[in-house]
Amino acid sequence: MNLGRTIFSQIMEHLPVYEFQKCMARYRGDSHLRGFSCLDQYLAMSFAQLTYRESLRDIEACLRSVGSKLHHMGLRGKVSRTTLADANESHDWHIFADFAQVLIGIARPLYVGDPIGIDLDASLYALDSSTIDLCLSLFPWARFRKHKAAVKMHTLLDLHGNIPTSISITDGKMHDVNILDEILPEAGAFYVMDRGYVDFERLFVFTLSAPFFVVRTKSNVLLQRRYSHERGEDPNLDRGVGLRAGDDHPQAPGAGGQPLPNSTDSERDAFRENAHFTGTSAIRLPRRFTRFC
Repeated sequence: MNLGRTIFSQIMEHLPVYEFQKCMARYRGDSHLRGFSCLDQYLAMSFAQLTYRESLRDIEACLRSVGSKLHHMGLRGKVSRTTLADANESHDWHIFADFAQVLIGIARPLYVGDPIGIDLDASLYALDSSTIDLCLSLFPWARFRKHKAAVKMHTLLDLHGNIPTSISITDGKMHDVNILDEILPEAGAFYVMDRGYVDFERLFVFTLSAPFFVVRTKSNVLLQRRYSHERGEDPNLDRGVGLRAGDDHPQAPGAGGQPLPNSTDSERDAFRENAHFTGTSAIRLPRRFTRFC
């Protein structure tokens, strides 16, 4: 019989409890305590995440089955569906959002030296979104289509360790490109995005902030090649993938046949990579050509 500490309590031991208490005091999380503190809520929901619980009933049944061990796991309040539901509704979500940023700040330096498959000494981020389908009868506030509800989760992922540095949950109808207004670009970092983030005005903000970005272009964007770079004898360049490089300048008419704003009238590096094995090709728009070609 195992008489030692539970695995969950050993994992939770690494949490900076003092930082959590600071976040809790900042938003007066336990000012109206009714038997289930913010820390109890965090531990219960962390247990649910780590053990793949699917509902409040599932969390309650699982934790109550080991009721004699809850104190050793750090839980002091009584676990029930109504208590958890009330805590999720009444406790300020900013407490957990701020604490998540504390944990991200601790975790990122631990993985900064991890290899990512390419020779790059700068930060590398991937930006994308996921639409989470919901039941319209249970979440009428999240109406997405006539008979469907959904929210959209926008994630900025640090590829050194695959750690999310920014997560924003919005209405399902919000377009991906709007999230660029909420991102504070990091100078010298690289951002990889899909074609849904093509907006020359917003990308020009990235240019002014001195990061670099790679984004796929839309099929209807109009680009004119200005000149070509020397291919050279780079031993790292695979001639079998059919790489053609050049500087493309977004001249009017631009995307969709509309003139581009004057503020975005700066040169962009672009290269087309032909995938011979699929018969397809894609245009990328990097801000730093020498890194990619």
